[in-house]
Amino acid sequence: MSDLRPDADLPLPGAPDPWAGSEMPSHRDGPPFHMTEMIEAEPALAARLLTRLAEAAGGAARLAGALRTAAVNGSPVLVTGCGTSEHGAQAVAEILRAAMTGVGLPARFGVPGSPAAVQAFEASLERELGGRGALVIGVSHEGGTWATNLALERAKIAGATVAIITVSERSPGAELADIVVTTDEQDQSWCHTIGYLSPILAATALAGHLGGRAADGGAARALLAAGLTVEGAHATERLAGALAGVERLIVVGSGVDRPAARELVLKVEEGAHLPAAMRDLETVLHGHLAGMDERTGMVLLLTHPAHAAERAERATGVLRAAAALGVATGAILGAGYDDRIAAELTPAGRLIVSEAPTLPAEAASLIGSAVPLQLLTERLARARGVNPDPIRRDQSAWLRAAAAAG
Repeated sequence: MSDLRPDADLPLPGAPDPWAGSEMPSHRDGPPFHMTEMIEAEPALAARLLTRLAEAAGGAARLAGALRTAAVNGSPVLVTGCGTSEHGAQAVAEILRAAMTGVGLPARFGVPGSPAAVQAFEASLERELGGRGALVIGVSHEGGTWATNLALERAKIAGATVAIITVSERSPGAELADIVVTTDEQDQSWCHTIGYLSPILAATALAGHLGGRAADGGAARALLAAGLTVEGAHATERLAGALAGVERLIVVGSGVDRPAARELVLKVEEGAHLPAAMRDLETVLHGHLAGMDERTGMVLLLTHPAHAAERAERATGVLRAAAALGVATGAILGAGYDDRIAAELTPAGRLIVSEAPTLPAEAASLIGSAVPLQLLTERLARARGVNPDPIRRDQSAWLRAAAAAG
């Protein structure tokens, strides 16, 4: 019996009722993988989710109010998660910091009340996380990640307000929270794409509540769909083909693109089984070139429009250095960077992210780069003969490794 999705615009299933953690995705011998279908589902999902989260009486509105209170009081605002949800948490913090700054709330780096991302295991080691008056937001797609839930428990003990962005209010994580922002639709692949995009959309909705103007779901849908055009898919396939034979991949990002760069690294390792590492734009020039040669691939991820001239100049230097070492270089670039960075510096190819002026700039960058980084992973998996869905848990050695980790 086929489990292929007949229509990419149809809603995805929610969490099981009663709640249970997901099971390994059904096996497919080739594309379309479950991951393929999840990427194709994202434009319609974005429009649905942003429309629902704009409701004045919903969880997103309540969380926006809690954010405002914490910021005004100078109380800590922490966002936490693991794996893909850790990168989602980092993206949430970036979007919220910009939105709060835009409405005059304290949100600069180091200012009390400014959102900060913290890895969930590290947060769970704090006996009392945040403290009384703090706001701690967990990001957990299914709501069952033990480290994230333990961090939320620590926050609750400390007297913090606890919130979570998750699929279902029935999850273990949701049971710990004072405020639940539900994203409703669950990823059907273990190489998570929906699980990354959903908290970014939730943060975009929160930004809308803070600013008094609902997020533009149509613009988000169009931005995601732009990466799925025939032309976009062909460009992605060319870039994937140029990188498929490298022994390791370096992903470089700056500003709000850093969470996306980290997510691309995770996707490439779990989905295409290719060793990868993330480097900050400046950091890559501080010793890391010594580990690169013609066996290395590099993807520059640069869409954040702030300080574009400075970022483009430094990125040009990084790409020139990589070219001198024979590194295969490609890029995912915002439209404003396409002319700033010479085409000959990305011979493996480049993917261009459209502009979305009706969305907050940080949200537009993170939403816009989601499909390109995910589709690049999926096409790399195809080029390398890999099924990305089970993240190698269908092979005995990696299944034993997961069990050994506990």
